[in-house]
Amino acid sequence: MAKINIKIEGVPYQVEEGMTVLEAARACGYEIPSLCTFNHGECNRGSCRVCLVEATGARGLVASCVYPVNEGMEITISSPKAVAARRASVELLLSNHSMKCQQCEKNGKCELLHVANLTGAREDMFLGEKTPTTIDELAPALTRDTSKCILCGRCVARCANAHGLGILGFENRGFNTIVGPAENRSFADSPCIQCGQCVTVCPTGALMEKSEIAKVDEAMAAGKFVVVQTAPAVRAALGEEFGMPIGTPVTGKMAAALRRLGFKRVYDTNYGADLTIMEEATELLGRIKNGGKLPMITSCSPGWINYAEYNYGDLLGHLSSCKSPHEMQGAILKHYWAEKAGVKPEDMFVVSIMPCTAKKYEKERDANKTRGLADVDAVLTTRELGKLIRRSGINFTKLPDEDFDHDVIGDYTGAAVIFGVTGGVMEAALRTAAFVLTGKEHEAIKFEEVRGFDGIKEASFDLAGMTVNIAVAHGMKNAKVLLDDIRAGKSKYHFIEVMGCPGGCINGGGQPYVRECFLPNEDLDIIDTYKAKRAAALYSEDERQTIRQSHNNPQIQALYKDFLGEPNSHLSHELLHTEYAPKERFPKK
Repeated sequence: MAKINIKIEGVPYQVEEGMTVLEAARACGYEIPSLCTFNHGECNRGSCRVCLVEATGARGLVASCVYPVNEGMEITISSPKAVAARRASVELLLSNHSMKCQQCEKNGKCELLHVANLTGAREDMFLGEKTPTTIDELAPALTRDTSKCILCGRCVARCANAHGLGILGFENRGFNTIVGPAENRSFADSPCIQCGQCVTVCPTGALMEKSEIAKVDEAMAAGKFVVVQTAPAVRAALGEEFGMPIGTPVTGKMAAALRRLGFKRVYDTNYGADLTIMEEATELLGRIKNGGKLPMITSCSPGWINYAEYNYGDLLGHLSSCKSPHEMQGAILKHYWAEKAGVKPEDMFVVSIMPCTAKKYEKERDANKTRGLADVDAVLTTRELGKLIRRSGINFTKLPDEDFDHDVIGDYTGAAVIFGVTGGVMEAALRTAAFVLTGKEHEAIKFEEVRGFDGIKEASFDLAGMTVNIAVAHGMKNAKVLLDDIRAGKSKYHFIEVMGCPGGCINGGGQPYVRECFLPNEDLDIIDTYKAKRAAALYSEDERQTIRQSHNNPQIQALYKDFLGEPNSHLSHELLHTEYAPKERFPKK
C-alpha cells in the first residue's frame, strides 16, 4: 500500500494511505485515549468522542478512530483544546454510568476507567438524571446491566460480524437509548446463542458471564465430592490472567492450582474429547455405510447447537447425536468412575472449567441429564477460574508443574488437545476414521488442510479407498453458507465441523480479555494474532504427546471393553448421546 507523509506533534512520519488518524498514531507509537478495539475488528464509529484530536484541514476537532489521514496532515494530540475535549467526553460518559466500580466484575479490566485515568476525568462534573436501568439475569450464561453501558455499539457489531445475527441493538431514542435484544427482552427470551462474544468486546461490565463461583463454594461447604475437569483451550489462555504472554501453555500450573483449590479429583476434559471422537467417527462411518443423513455435522459447540435449533430446525437430523466432551466426561464420572471409587453419583458435584459461556446453558439442557442427574453441575469460565485462584491467595506463576489425575480415567491423546482450535475436531476425527473403517492406522497424523483461520476450509481425503469430503467453519456467519447449501440440496460434503466462536474455543466467550491498553508488550496489530498464539500452544502440546490418535488411548479402550461394549452401543447412547429440538425464536413474554 502507498505511503503518505504526516506529522504528529510536529514529528514527521510515513504511514500507510487509508489509515485512520488513530491507527496511524498507534503505528507511530502514540496512544490516543480510545474505546475502540481494532484487534477484534469492532469500532464504536466515533460515537463516544473520547479520541478527539486536532488535525489540519479539518473543521474543529475530529474523532481519530474514523477520520482518515491524508498527505501533509499535521495531527496534534496534546493541545489544551484536544485534552479538554477528551476529558469532557469521558466525564459525560461517567455522568450516566453507575460508577459501582468496587462491586463490578470488570474491575481491573474496565476500559472506561482506563480512559478516565488517561484523560484526567473528574468525578461528578455533570450531575442529573440517569437513563432507566435494565438488569437481566434470567439467562443461564449471560447477564446485562444497562447502567454500565456506554452505548459504544461494540457488542452490536461483534454479534453481526461473528454470527450475522442482530441479537443486540439500540432500543429507544435520545436519553432513553439502551442496548439490548429486541423489545428490551431478556437474553433468555431471544434467539441469543449464549456464546459470549459480546462479553469479550464490552469495554465495561455491562455484559458479563453469569458467575457460578458461589455454586461451587456451596457444594464444597455442603461436603459434596467435588470433581473438576478443564477444557483444552483453557491451558492456552489461563496464564494471561496472571500476566503471562499470550499463548503460554500452563497445563501443569493449572492442575496444581486446581488441586490447591480443594477439588477432590482434577481431570482433563481431553479424556472426554477422545471418547467423543470414538463415538462421532463411528456414527459418521455408520451413516456413510448405511445411507444415513449426510453431511453429518459436529455437535461439540453449544453456541452452534443453539444457533441450529433457532434457525435451522429442519436440519437438526444432520447433527451428530454425540454430547460434547465435558458432558460425556461428566456422565462417565457419575455412572462409571463413581461406582469404581465407591462414591454415590448423587453425592458427586462435577465442575467444568470452560473457555465458553454457552457451556453454562448446555449443562442445563434436560437432554444432558443421565438417569435423573445432570452430567455437569457447574461451569466456570477461564476468567472465573483466574478470579478463584486470585481469591484464594495462590501465586500462580510460582506454582510447580503437576499432572492431572490418572486413575480409572484421565489419560488423553494429542488428538484431544487440538479440539480447542477451529479444525481440531475434524483433524482428530480424521486420525481415527480410517482406523475405525479398516482397522489400520492412517499414515498421516497432521492434516494441515483443516488448520488455519479461513472462515470456511474444505478438503477431500481418501480413507481406505473411500473419498470423504469435509468442510470446517467457525462463526455462524460462515456456518450459514454451508447450512444454506444443505437446505438447498447442493452440499457435497460428508462431514462438517462447526465451531460457534471465531477461531474456535481458543477465542471463546469465557476466555481472558484481549485489549491493547492492558497488554502493552503484546503484538496485536493483526486481528488473528492472539488466536494464532493460543492455537500454537495446543498444537505444540499435541506434538509432545506420545499417543496422538484417540482410538489408541488405553483408558478409552478399557472403558469400552469393561463398560460400554463398543462405540454407539445401547449404553453409549444412554450415557453419551443427546437430542435436539427446534426453538421458537421469540417466545411470547
